[in-house]
Amino acid sequence: MDHKLALVPPPSDTMECPLCLGKGELTRAEVLDRLGVKDMARVAQLSAEEAFRLLLQKQEHAVQNDWARFESELVKRTADIGLRHQDELHSLTARTKELESAARVAEQQRTHEIQHLNRQVEDSLRELATLQERNNELKSELCKVARIGKREEMDFAEEARGWPGICVGGKLPKTGDFIISFRDPSGAPLEPRMLLDNKDKASVVESDLDKLVRDAKERSLPVAVLVTREETQLRQIDREDRWGCKDGIWILRTTRQWLPRDLDVLKPLFDRMRSEGPDFLQKNAVLVKEIRCTFVDLDRIDNELKKATRAIQSASGMVIKHKGRLQELCANSSPRMPLPPPK
Repeated sequence: MDHKLALVPPPSDTMECPLCLGKGELTRAEVLDRLGVKDMARVAQLSAEEAFRLLLQKQEHAVQNDWARFESELVKRTADIGLRHQDELHSLTARTKELESAARVAEQQRTHEIQHLNRQVEDSLRELATLQERNNELKSELCKVARIGKREEMDFAEEARGWPGICVGGKLPKTGDFIISFRDPSGAPLEPRMLLDNKDKASVVESDLDKLVRDAKERSLPVAVLVTREETQLRQIDREDRWGCKDGIWILRTTRQWLPRDLDVLKPLFDRMRSEGPDFLQKNAVLVKEIRCTFVDLDRIDNELKKATRAIQSASGMVIKHKGRLQELCANSSPRMPLPPPK
């Protein structure tokens, strides 16, 4: 509406005067005033402008009232929603506080667990360092034992090569054992060849025999010899059954001191095995029993000889002791008058 009013040009303030036939100029208001007529166009324009001003003012007041009612309604409804959800809000607030408290407790517990794990890790590292140190010590001890075992084997080889009629092969690379046998006058080794294993430990165990039997089977050797340094390293069952068969392999349990004598006892048996085959002993159980008893008797005689040797050594020591004592008494006795010559 304002746009249309702006397009209507306002009436001119001047007009031709009908009284003076246009000879002079009067303003529109002067002419209409002389004629006693009001300027209705001007009045209508001003009335329309005032009407539009009042209408706009009314509309502006109406809009402001609408916004005021809207804001009031918004505040009212927000308050209603707040009151409606106040309990839920309190519950959520309490739950939030509980969760925060639980989170703090969990964080403290996690901190304690981390500290405990750190202590456990430190203890484990210290224990690992101790175990590594102990492991190094054990490795050193094992190296010493290995060197002692190797020296034991080499000492035996040097000693056995000096035995008459015995042929000692080189040291086996895998097991560290030796292969020995009797030899003919030309020096050639004779059958049966024997796998020999030196042991220098507190006591022989059954696994040592199992390993010896397995190694002998791998090399197709019918006889195996288990040699210890001392008699006490053999078990009671070994001393009672020094010659026997296990899984098809004949085993001689002996010592460094007994071995030359035992081989000499078994030499006729090995001669029969060369002529009649390796299964000669399986066919002669009585002979095997007799050989076993022979070894027991020889060991008993050897022990008695040791006792006799110890007794002789003890008696010799006592004679030397008493002889020295007698010489001391003679030297400390007072001189006597010489006896008169016989008449």
